[in-house]
Amino acid sequence: MSVEIIMPKAGMSMEEGTIIKWLKEEGEAIKEGEPIVEILTDKVNMEVEAESSGYLLKKVRFENEVLPVFTVIGYIGEKGESVSEVKEAEKKEEVKTETKTSDEKEYDVIVIGGGPAGYISANKASQLGAKTALVEKRELGGTCLNRGCIPTKTYIKNIEILEEAEKAESRGLDIKVTKNISDLTKAVEFKNKVTKKLSQGVGGLLRSYGVDVYSTAGKLGEGKKVTLEDGQVLKGKKIILAGGSKTRYLNIPGIDSDKILTSTTILDLNKVPERLVIVGGGVIGCEFAEIFRGYGTEVTIVEAMSNLLPFNDKEISQELEKIFKKKGIKLLTDKQVTGFKDKGKEIETVLKSGESLSSDYVLFSIGREADLSCVDGLEIKQDRGRLIVNEYMETSIAGVYAAGDINGLSMLAHSAFKMGETAAGNALGGREEVRLDNTPKCVYTLPEIASVGLTEEEALKKYGKIRTGRFNFGANGRAIASSEEEGFVKVICDDNYGEILGVHVIGSKATEMISAGVILMEMEITIEEASELIYAHPTFSEAILEACADCLGKALHLPKKK
Repeated sequence: MSVEIIMPKAGMSMEEGTIIKWLKEEGEAIKEGEPIVEILTDKVNMEVEAESSGYLLKKVRFENEVLPVFTVIGYIGEKGESVSEVKEAEKKEEVKTETKTSDEKEYDVIVIGGGPAGYISANKASQLGAKTALVEKRELGGTCLNRGCIPTKTYIKNIEILEEAEKAESRGLDIKVTKNISDLTKAVEFKNKVTKKLSQGVGGLLRSYGVDVYSTAGKLGEGKKVTLEDGQVLKGKKIILAGGSKTRYLNIPGIDSDKILTSTTILDLNKVPERLVIVGGGVIGCEFAEIFRGYGTEVTIVEAMSNLLPFNDKEISQELEKIFKKKGIKLLTDKQVTGFKDKGKEIETVLKSGESLSSDYVLFSIGREADLSCVDGLEIKQDRGRLIVNEYMETSIAGVYAAGDINGLSMLAHSAFKMGETAAGNALGGREEVRLDNTPKCVYTLPEIASVGLTEEEALKKYGKIRTGRFNFGANGRAIASSEEEGFVKVICDDNYGEILGVHVIGSKATEMISAGVILMEMEITIEEASELIYAHPTFSEAILEACADCLGKALHLPKKK
C-alpha cells in the first residue's frame, strides 16, 4: 500500500512551497525519518522526511514547481510495487472522488473525540492551515472537563472551604460552620455550571479556529473514512483518534447493582450517604474519600496493594495514610474484593478474607481503560486494549494518529494536550517526538500530592547510589502562617553527577509547586545549581529549595546534622 509524500504545512502563514531538489531517486530505498526532498517555504529551506520505510515509487512533482500545501508530490511503497500500480490506484481514487455521494465531505484532518487530546489537536491542525473536522457525541471537553478532573475539583474546593472555616476559631475568627451536610443539590448545580461554562469555552475555541464540529459518534473505516451515526461519511487525508477512556470493571458477582457507583455517577448524588465503601485506593479513590469524608460520610477504602497510591513514592503514600486516619477514614490494604450483595437498603462488599462491609453505596474505582469504540471492527494494532503508536503518535495505519488516553501511554489530561498537539503537527508534515518522562502527576487530596520523575524505590533500582533531601512544611514560614503545616517536599538525585531524578510533594499548593520540579528536571539543572537559586519569601515553594540543599547537606533552615 503506497504512502503519499505531501507538501507539508510547516508554518501558520505557509500556503505554498517550492521543490528545490529531490534527495532520492525513484526505486531507491528509504528509511522512516530519512530526508527525501528539499523544499523552500517562507524563504527558509527545509528537508521533508519520510513518514515510513520503503522505496520511492514515483515522483509526481518536480524541481522548481511551486505547489499549494498538502499537494501530493510523490509516493513511497513496497519493493516490487510498480509505477503502473500506483497510477492505477490514482485512477481508482479519482473514480471514487467523482462518484462520491453528495453527503461525503472531505477534510485535511478529521479528529474523533472532543476531549483534551481531541480539541487541542483540532485547534492545532486548523492553526496550521488544515481544513479540520471534529466528531464528538457528548459534551466538548471530554471526561476530564465534564466527568473527572474539573467536577472533582469543585467538590474538593468545597471541602477545603469547610476545613479552612473549622480553623477559624484557632486563628481568632468567630465563624459558624455547618459540619454536617446532607443535601448536595446546590453543590451539584454549581458543579454543572462550572463544567457547562468550560465546555462552552471549548466550543468557542473550536469555532474561532474554524473547526467543523459534528455532534455525533463517528467510527473510522477503511480509506480514512469516518462514518457518522446518521450514515454521513467524512473523508480525511489524515485522521487523529482521541476516543479517550472509560471506567474499568471486573467481572465479579454483584457488580451490576445500582448501588455500585462509578467516578461519573457519584458526581450526581444529591444526598450525602452515611456510609461509603471505596474499592481502589488510587488517585480517584483517594480524591473521593477526601470529598465524602469532608461531607461527613463514614468512608472505608479497600485497596488490593499494601498501601494507598501504590505507584507513588512510598514515603508520600505513608504520609497520606497517616493524614487519612486522623480524619477518620478507614483503610483496608492488602484486601481483595470477591463480590457484592445488594441487600435492598444497603450493599455488602465481600472480601477474600471472609470479611464483609455494609454501606449505602460502593464507589468502584480501580482505574480506567482505553475506549476503542471509534475503531471497532478496524484492523489496527493494539496491545492490552490500547492503540499502539510510535514516537510520532502514528498508529499501524499510515496517516492515522492516536493521542491521549486511547493509546494508554499516559492517561492524564495534560499529557493528552501535548500528545494531541504533537499528533496534529506530525499529521501535517512535522516530525516531533513526544517525550513524557517529566510529566507531573497530581492527586487532589487535602493536602495535595504532586510528583515528577522517579520514586525513591525506582531510583535505587535504576541508579544504585542516590541522595535524598527532605524539608517539612512544619518548618516553612508561609505554611505555619497559613495553618497548613502538614506534609513535606522530597528531592531525589543521582550521587555521581547530581542529576535530579525525582521531586515529590505532599502539602498545600503541591500541584502548583510541582511545575518548578518539572522545569528543574526538563532543563537538566543539577542539584548543585538548583540549591543556588533564589526563591521568593515567604512561599510554600521555598521548601523545594531547602529539599535540594538538603540533598547536599547544605540546608540552612534545618537543624545542623551531627
